Amino acid sequence: MPALLCVLQLAACGGGDSGATNKTTTSPPAAAAAQADPAAVRVIRQWSDALRRNDVTLASSLWATPSKVQNGTPVITLRTPAAVRLFNDSLSCGSRLVSALRAPHGFTLAVFTLTQRPGADCGSGTGHTARTAIRVRNGKIAGWYRLPDDPGDAVPAQPADPPQPSAIV
Repeated sequence: MPALLCVLQLAACGGGDSGATNKTTTSPPAAAAAQADPAAVRVIRQWSDALRRNDVTLASSLWATPSKVQNGTPVITLRTPAAVRLFNDSLSCGSRLVSALRAPHGFTLAVFTLTQRPGADCGSGTGHTARTAIRVRNGKIAGWYRLPDDPGDAVPAQPADPPQPSAIV
């Protein structure tokens, strides 16, 4: 468990530094095609709103297990509700959803404005934007990938089903 804490702390949201994205690992597609699925947007907005209020329990309840995350790290599989909660709790910023577009392979490209969050320190990230690719399945977040802040930055293509990384939790 201490190893997971170290990985999650290193991966926690920061200010708009696109260097946080590990471009050598598999990432979701960067190109959006159309308006996002309203049901997926509803889940993403509920998650963002809950985390902004520091309601980590509610935010975590909106995630599937297992789920995959990547936030400046290799892809990590969160296999238990405790791991999902730890990941959500490790995000140092709250966020406000500002846009969402449909992307290939069931992803939604979501752009958030980072906010302070009670009990956490967003630091210089407050007010910056963060781009993510989020996969919602059956009303739950099943994948969450931080993307480069500049949409023009190169992002490797993502196969429909990314390779299975070794699980930490």
